Amino acid sequence: MRRPSGQGRSGDCVPCGVLRDNEGVTDAITRDPETMHGAPVFRGTRVPVQTLFDYLEGGDTLENFLEGFPTVSRALALEALEEARQLLLARA
Repeated sequence: MRRPSGQGRSGDCVPCGVLRDNEGVTDAITRDPETMHGAPVFRGTRVPVQTLFDYLEGGDTLENFLEGFPTVSRALALEALEEARQLLLARA
């Protein structure tokens, strides 16, 4: 079975696997078992961070994502991308 890019052996995306182990997670990203079944979401929203990656992987722009999810500010999305980049580079 072919997994979408960015997913690990368990089917979880790599950043989500890292975030699962963190209690407070980051400034832009949070997870709570009571919110979206514990999926990492943009802080102060119920929008899963995975949705942003899905948009970008599908060829959409950040602007398209922001239009579809107005509760996520541009600054918050950029901060989440930077935090994901730092997590990825720290594991390299």
